[in-house]
Amino acid sequence: MNDLILLAALMEGPQHGYALKKLAGFMAGHGDMHNNLVYPLLRRFVENSWVTKRTTGGERGQKRDLYTLTSKGRLELLQRLSRFTEKEASSENEFRVRVGLFSMLERQARENILAERARWLVRRQERLEKMKIKTTLAAMNADAWGHSVLRFYLSQVHAERKWIAEMAQKASKSRKRAARW
Repeated sequence: MNDLILLAALMEGPQHGYALKKLAGFMAGHGDMHNNLVYPLLRRFVENSWVTKRTTGGERGQKRDLYTLTSKGRLELLQRLSRFTEKEASSENEFRVRVGLFSMLERQARENILAERARWLVRRQERLEKMKIKTTLAAMNADAWGHSVLRFYLSQVHAERKWIAEMAQKASKSRKRAARW
């Protein structure tokens, strides 16, 4: 997941490591990514020729590394975005990063991502409904807090399923191909 976010952050253009970890952290939904995560990934990206690294002068004479996504890196990002398994469908971040980058994907890939997430949501809803029944029988409705949590999760699932249905309708009507980047 972090490698996907880091590659996607480089789509914004050449970045210094510090700015890149801030942007990637924002995309991931938190403040920034830790150095021990970002720099090993960047080294691997450079080794695989997905990213180039160029040393530049900093503001006070210190050296700074500038990272740039290559065409090979763009292709790798596109392939990773298009792959969306059941495991990835269970992750909100995996799903939302891909939806956020839908303009890069062909219609079929978009539809597959939405369908896989929708299938996962159906399974989640079924599990939550079973939990709700078991909790009702086991606790004889004594634990209103537990039921409140289950109702909240079920409402989230219902809302996301509705949103995905709307997105799927848009995706199926879209004749537009993936944006050229």
